[in-house]
Amino acid sequence: MPTFPRITVGLPTTRIADPEQFLSADAVAEVATTLEDAGFDACHVTDHPAPDARWLEGGGHHALDPFVALSFAAAATTTLRLQTYIFVAGYRNPFLSAKSALSLDLLSGGRLTLGVAAGYLKPEFGALGVDFDERNELLEEAIEVMKLAWTGETVSYEGRHFRARGVRMLPRPLADPHPPIWMGGNSTRAIRRAVESCQGWAPFRSGRIAASTRTASVTSVEDLAPRIELARRHAAAIGRTEPLDICFSAGDNEGGPDGSAAHRRELVRLGEAGVTWVSVGFDDARTRTRRQFVERARRYADEVLAPLR
Repeated sequence: MPTFPRITVGLPTTRIADPEQFLSADAVAEVATTLEDAGFDACHVTDHPAPDARWLEGGGHHALDPFVALSFAAAATTTLRLQTYIFVAGYRNPFLSAKSALSLDLLSGGRLTLGVAAGYLKPEFGALGVDFDERNELLEEAIEVMKLAWTGETVSYEGRHFRARGVRMLPRPLADPHPPIWMGGNSTRAIRRAVESCQGWAPFRSGRIAASTRTASVTSVEDLAPRIELARRHAAAIGRTEPLDICFSAGDNEGGPDGSAAHRRELVRLGEAGVTWVSVGFDDARTRTRRQFVERARRYADEVLAPLR
């Protein structure tokens, strides 16, 4: 029998127009503790250090630094998992990323899940001095280097833009052997990366934004199912026996993520398809204040989580 997916909730830290409501230390703490107390499994944030104005004006958003934001959530909770959904690894030197991730993992008691992806905003790459055309290679290099750094052993590595000679990074992460890595993206290449080098795969519901995000369109369970089957076939082909987490966002059914019957049915269908985590959000036009966010989260827990678990 399929297991009901675990639920991760996006923190409303993209709401820059209402900093007192959503961007203070107290706001992050209140939302995180509410999610933990209500029975949610994780919270997540995304990564946009330098988004361009055109993307923002077309519906994009700002974001706090993911490790800083999640650190405040971690300090207010004890069991809630902390996820980057996603972290663009190619934006940063992989040793810096490894140090940030292990620091959060250690201080949170081993609660970090590091979701990574290649990224898609070409102007953002340019602003950060990173070659957009190298994004796939940089992502794969980052995963390899971070894993080496997290062993605590001496690392020598000839990177595309750096040389490491006898580097040793301590302390080691608390998670063993390292924080789980989830690969973001809908492409065949992303699926293969997930199976070959990660603990999870995090496709996202793209639909109308598929072109701007430079990835395949996935809008439903029906779109997702053949990709899950591809992941299973590839795992069998390379001899992988470790389970692969799959995280997918819940759809915009009537009633949204507020407990409609259609929404509950979709969660069950996702679990039956092999999805182990579902991302939901209460950060839309109906949520104008932190109180409303908290109330919607609690109502969802009562109407969806409680009956299905």
